[in-house]
Amino acid sequence: MEHAELNGRIDQLAVTVPLDELSLRRLKKRRLALRDQIAALETVNEPDEPA
Repeated sequence: MEHAELNGRIDQLAVTVPLDELSLRRLKKRRLALRDQIAALETVNEPDEPA
């Protein structure tokens, strides 16, 4: 859910004028960190061998 919220905030910030590049970069970096956490959790939850 937080990842989706960040997507929405990034989209909103990208269309505002003047563009706040620093905030946009921070949000994108946070979104990437969340994506990495999600991928790590999915890897942990997957079984080692197919059933």
